[in-house]
Amino acid sequence: MPRTPVYREIINDIRTAIETGQLKPGDRLPTIAALCEQYQASNTPVKTAMRLLEEMGLIETWQGKGMYVRQRTGSGQNIT
Repeated sequence: MPRTPVYREIINDIRTAIETGQLKPGDRLPTIAALCEQYQASNTPVKTAMRLLEEMGLIETWQGKGMYVRQRTGSGQNIT
């Protein structure tokens, strides 16, 4: 069975943390560098995951300030 791509693993982990309340609206996410280290990946899949999470409406990014869990306005989209 092929391994799950790193970007999907990151998306699933962060989405689960948000859905279970481990991460709450307004919480700051780890930096790109910290996520690269945590998942032992380059910054490309990490940035892809963050971009997709933002497109799904789960997080918001602020240049120079970081990435934060967004206020929930509805359910997130599925990613395949």
